Amino acid sequence: MPLFAALKDRPVLVVGTGEIAERKMLFLRRAGAQVKVVEEAQFEESLLDSIVLVIAATTNRELNRRISDAANARFRLVNVVDDQPLCSFIFPSIVDRSPLIVAISSGGTAPVLARVLREKIEALLPTSLGRMAEKASYWRNHLKTRLTSVTERRRFWERVFRGRFASLMQAGNETAAQQILEDELDNPGRSTGEIILVGAGPGDPGLLTLRGLQVLQDADVVFYDHLVTDGIRELIRRDAEQICVGKRASEHSVSQHDTNEMLIAAAKEGKTVVRLKGGDPFIFGRGGEELQAAAGAGIPFQVVPGITAASAVTAYAGIPLTHRDYAQSVTFVTGHYKADSTPFDWSHLAQSRQTLAIYMGTMKAADIGEQLIRHGRDAATPVAVISRGTRVDQQVKTGTLQHLEYLAKDAPMPALIVVGEVVALHQTLAWFQHTTDAESFHSSVITLS
Repeated sequence: MPLFAALKDRPVLVVGTGEIAERKMLFLRRAGAQVKVVEEAQFEESLLDSIVLVIAATTNRELNRRISDAANARFRLVNVVDDQPLCSFIFPSIVDRSPLIVAISSGGTAPVLARVLREKIEALLPTSLGRMAEKASYWRNHLKTRLTSVTERRRFWERVFRGRFASLMQAGNETAAQQILEDELDNPGRSTGEIILVGAGPGDPGLLTLRGLQVLQDADVVFYDHLVTDGIRELIRRDAEQICVGKRASEHSVSQHDTNEMLIAAAKEGKTVVRLKGGDPFIFGRGGEELQAAAGAGIPFQVVPGITAASAVTAYAGIPLTHRDYAQSVTFVTGHYKADSTPFDWSHLAQSRQTLAIYMGTMKAADIGEQLIRHGRDAATPVAVISRGTRVDQQVKTGTLQHLEYLAKDAPMPALIVVGEVVALHQTLAWFQHTTDAESFHSSVITLS
């Protein structure tokens, strides 16, 4: 039977002085127990008369059995380390968000599995939960004078724990969180939701941030782009509504204005709205535009950064963006820009010993290569076109700047262009995949000169 024991100021006994015994002592002392430690040779059964529980952590199995038998005879709880049949209680794997505690146990049958589950739960539970629980404890008695029905109080806490209050506590803004509690109490169920802008990373679900995962589990509705992979979407809360507002070149399924309006409308309904974008939403992701619209409508919002494509897909391709021998700076550039925007400073971009990471540039690859060479970049500068980076079908094509147009032709989307001497390190540092197609393509391109 799972129980949580109050051990503060209560005597417990640990027999043994090894590393395992030390870990158990630390665990017990964190719970406030009065821990008495004796070595194997000092153990006497009379020591069990005045304790609540005992830990046997010796290497002597006969002594461990004797401790177990003596404890059971006195109806004392006993744990014998790594010997489940001799235990009357076992230590669970713990997720500590004090005063909130989560314990996982396999009944001693599969402790490693219990630890694996603990790791998964650790990833899902924000560190702010402890502070939230303390705040709830403070408000409980006050709430009883305002909401006399148990059902009313339950619904109150369900709303605040799933809404803006939880987000503000996570952000460390306890003053604003307190105000949310008061507003919810005065006007139950009438609070506005919020928009949370989340970067999904470049594709590999393992690169989603821990905070991003937690937000996806709290969402009421998720608006996502085409760049968000199925693996990422699998991490969204099962009963959350999912709406695709993806944009592709020459194929705008939902306009930016309409997307903004949909986000705002959902938040005004009191929902937790997640706007899920590939990469990082503030790097060529129009995240700033969407939050400007939210701010203009008076909708609260927050941002969860993501790993941007330039740093992620180059790492998976074995291409460091900077290197002391090759590049002292890196510039992120978008190949997709408004027609009336200011042209690139090509003379700056064409400087040697720097790396260019060009997003959404394959359609203009010919012009990019021509302009860089015209403004002074060596035509033999190594380049790479990385398609569907970090995913199982990642492709890397390498060559030189003079052949960028051919390298980018028909490249699977999404694709990143990398220009710079660091690309020469790909063959040495590639660890995720060695793409033989890319090597053969490289050879065929070189012959074009």
